[in-house]
Amino acid sequence: MIGRAFQEGLKGYVLYLEGEKNASPCTVAAYRKDIEQFAAFIYERCGPEAEPGDVDTWWVRRFLGWLNQKGQAKSSMNRKLAALRSFYRFLLREGKVDKSPAALVTGPRREKLLPRFLSYAEIEKLLAIPVDTPLGLRDRAILETLYASGIRVSELVGLNIENLDLTACYARVLGKGRRERIVPLGSHAVKALEDYLARGRPSLAARRRPPETQALYLNHQGGRLTARGVRERMEHYVARAALNGGISPHTLRHCFATHMLERGADLRVVQELLGHVNLSTTQIYTHISQARLREIYQEAHPRARRSEG
Repeated sequence: MIGRAFQEGLKGYVLYLEGEKNASPCTVAAYRKDIEQFAAFIYERCGPEAEPGDVDTWWVRRFLGWLNQKGQAKSSMNRKLAALRSFYRFLLREGKVDKSPAALVTGPRREKLLPRFLSYAEIEKLLAIPVDTPLGLRDRAILETLYASGIRVSELVGLNIENLDLTACYARVLGKGRRERIVPLGSHAVKALEDYLARGRPSLAARRRPPETQALYLNHQGGRLTARGVRERMEHYVARAALNGGISPHTLRHCFATHMLERGADLRVVQELLGHVNLSTTQIYTHISQARLREIYQEAHPRARRSEG
């Protein structure tokens, strides 16, 4: 449960995120859940009459400590802190509080884990598995599109047929913050999409009345495919390909960026294609490429390895 003052503040904050910030539904849902969790934390310890303005920095730090004791990932803790900062900035603007208790609180330092990616051979093995059934044609188009463009799974399932221009080999994608960008599609992805639109999607669309006319990717019932549905299909093909675990649709985004950089693409071009606002977000892929370059050097250079014996 949360107190009335927090409920009212959260209601206005959600409208602000949706209306003024044009935040994605996923961001709105995540931030709402984070604020509700914090409000419930305060409710349980301070009672139903506690208001957002009663909270000080000590309570925010105590909240983070409580999350840490529960085994919360550092990335999730930092997101919740970001949500609190955003929430209190909104309340400050509205004159509901005098100061933000989260402004000066620093979150836990995140481990810099390099994202998992697949080799070219593993990618080829994965993409070769879907068969020529309506669902198989759809899945091949999904995998090819993810690898060819590096788009997020949320962007993929949000695609409509009108967003494609297969003659010009590109797609219009609506990314985070409702920022639109153009992503190119390679010849293999275009061919897979053409096959799916000609022989796969019509069969899936016929399973629903009235048929879905806008969504590009359909589920087995003819409705718009969800991100969860894509992840489940990905798990199926990863198992079929006998690849190691920990591979998700987002892994293909990592593969796209890493393979582009390994083959000489400019970092800022990759940043634009991925839809990253900050170049620092894209720079993690340079670490992967450098690690791969070191491996190649060790294998290829005749004087790179120490002699044995």
